[in-house]
Amino acid sequence: MNRIALTIDDSKTMRDMVSFTLKNAGFDVVEAENGQLGLDQITGASFDVIITDVNMPVMDGITFTREARKRPEAKITPILILTTESGADIKNEGRNAGATGWIVKPFNPEKLLQVVEKVCGS
Repeated sequence: MNRIALTIDDSKTMRDMVSFTLKNAGFDVVEAENGQLGLDQITGASFDVIITDVNMPVMDGITFTREARKRPEAKITPILILTTESGADIKNEGRNAGATGWIVKPFNPEKLLQVVEKVCGS
């Protein structure tokens, strides 16, 4: 059975790059353009990992993470934040919201997969 990832980013190019990387590693990938659409996707669903950007319209990735952690479907799902932001304050905010890990863009596909495999326990 394939593992399923949710990737949330307002940039279609970035979603495509993350999806391509994950699909090559055997994941099925569901995409969302912002945090609100991401929350809609996790309702009643089960994901092996969620990868979200921070800066997005409608709902940002930190708010998404905080809200996702309130839902039984995503309470223990690894949530990785993939963003251009690298400051200590924003990283702490992400950690406090419930993020499992932080990856800075531009990302190295091999490194992304290493982190995904680590948090998925594979």
